[in-house]
Amino acid sequence: MEDKSIIIKKVKKVQGGGAHGGSWKVAFADFMTGMMAFFLLMWLVNMTTKPQKEQLAHYFQEYSIFAEGGAGGSAEMIATEQAQTEAQITVTQAPAAAGSTTEGEGTAAGLERLKDQLQKEIEQRLTDLKDQVHIEVVEGGVKVDIMDKEGNPMFPLGSTTLTESGQKILKVLCDNIKNTSNRIEIEGHTDAVTYAKKEFGNWELSTSRASAARLEVEKNGIPSNRLLRVSGYAATQPIIKENPFDPRNRRISLRLYPDKTGTSPAQTQPQPPTQVHPPQPQAPAQATPQVTPQGAPLVQPARMK
Repeated sequence: MEDKSIIIKKVKKVQGGGAHGGSWKVAFADFMTGMMAFFLLMWLVNMTTKPQKEQLAHYFQEYSIFAEGGAGGSAEMIATEQAQTEAQITVTQAPAAAGSTTEGEGTAAGLERLKDQLQKEIEQRLTDLKDQVHIEVVEGGVKVDIMDKEGNPMFPLGSTTLTESGQKILKVLCDNIKNTSNRIEIEGHTDAVTYAKKEFGNWELSTSRASAARLEVEKNGIPSNRLLRVSGYAATQPIIKENPFDPRNRRISLRLYPDKTGTSPAQTQPQPPTQVHPPQPQAPAQATPQVTPQGAPLVQPARMK
């Protein structure tokens, strides 16, 4: 009798299918479906004409689930030229306040106009001080330098209190810019003469003088929210570069920049209310009654998109 050997075979089971599972097929099928949709979209875009594209764009722009079926609810495409509003509202805007000068302030012509206006006022109202005021157009605005003169300073020596001459000049300038939209920067400058006190030098003096000019500007009707910056530069920016000790280097500079929003003080005054005129009905239309405040105009379009 032959001996029979018993062979035991161990089979290792792979959980989840491993490399032979089917999960990759699902991902590949999703990828192929997306690619097919993409190429189908490319084909449709290539095959449609320009008028058809405009109609499609109009359909999706005007569609609303809140309207009766939506503007695109019909099976028939609505051409752009056929889409008309059901009701029109005529709005009459009240005229701008008189005296507003913001139009064109930021243009080169507007800056030149402001410069000429200020120069004219200085020459007419400050005949004896006109040679101490220098006005020029700079990048983005107008710069006004109020300079000292031998025997007629804007501030007493070593002081931060404006003299009568300085107050007169600032008064004339403020009278001409307070009704505009110009934003203002105020700068203080000194000459190269060293200040006597070590703890209070030209930097502190120029800054304090700029702040004193700010107070005088606000006193003359310029609100503080129109001030962009108040700063002191000591003797770092002389106007007479060849002679940094020249008394004309001691000055207050005002930089006027048109407000980007174009809102002047005149436009902040209360305006007459905007008038809304409802259109004359061309055909009877049913509309849900609305309760409006007494005296307010009632606008009831048949359908608002």
